[in-house]
Amino acid sequence: MFEFVQALHDPGIPFLRYALFAGLLASVSFGVVGTYVVTRKISYIAGAISHCMLGGIGAALYVQTVIGWTWCTPMLGAVASALLAAVIIGLVSLRGQQREDTVIGALWATGMAIGLLFLANTPGYFDPMSFLFGNILLISQSDLWLVSALDILVAGLALLFHNKLLGICFDEEFTELRGVNAGGYYLLLICLTALTVALLVRVVGIVLVIALLTLPAAVAGHFTNRIRQMMILSIVLCMLFTATGLAYSYVFNLPSGPTIIVFAGAVYLIVTIVGRFMKWVSHS
Repeated sequence: MFEFVQALHDPGIPFLRYALFAGLLASVSFGVVGTYVVTRKISYIAGAISHCMLGGIGAALYVQTVIGWTWCTPMLGAVASALLAAVIIGLVSLRGQQREDTVIGALWATGMAIGLLFLANTPGYFDPMSFLFGNILLISQSDLWLVSALDILVAGLALLFHNKLLGICFDEEFTELRGVNAGGYYLLLICLTALTVALLVRVVGIVLVIALLTLPAAVAGHFTNRIRQMMILSIVLCMLFTATGLAYSYVFNLPSGPTIIVFAGAVYLIVTIVGRFMKWVSHS
């Protein structure tokens, strides 16, 4: 760990600081929105949105390389494709005649396929594994500013409409009877989820970002039933998982994304097992 702290002060490796700052900043949104996602039980929707982002990332790299639009970064493509997928899923859930799971599965597979096709036709070599499982070398200063802006936007909207979002998480029909546009706030929740999963795609990757969205909130749920306390604890846990995972991945030369998720998954399993054991002891 001391080696990691030293590396953070090394001016020659700024990407490590960018990755850590991005992880810590995005942890705020992950803790807040992740609590809503776990409470509303829409993790499968977040998973579909995260995989659709590969289409936006591939398209952005293609446009950036072939057309020369340097402003069209992979992060921007990830955000655009995530929001598009969220709107489609939300509208289908609210008004569509198609089965929701069918549409989600179709978007999941099609988004990844489009991304791989764009990457295959983009001049130069772009390893899809770095986008699927994360690579801290891809973090840039411009990405850090975008993560900061998105973090403020997501956390601000979530806290501003906290009571409405809480209503659709626990009892959507009762919320509708109170005169609240439950469908509109459900769509807002899915869009906030889309922005959140786009925040850390560079650090933990498309495949693993859903785990970092849900695991901290799931762990926090073992310690408190109060939503606000659950959010705060989720934020702290997400920061801890991200910082610890990055430190170990740097010291032992491991992929950053899988290392972060292994720590989060290990803590979740330990907490779950210990919790079940304590319940068994109390009832015996």
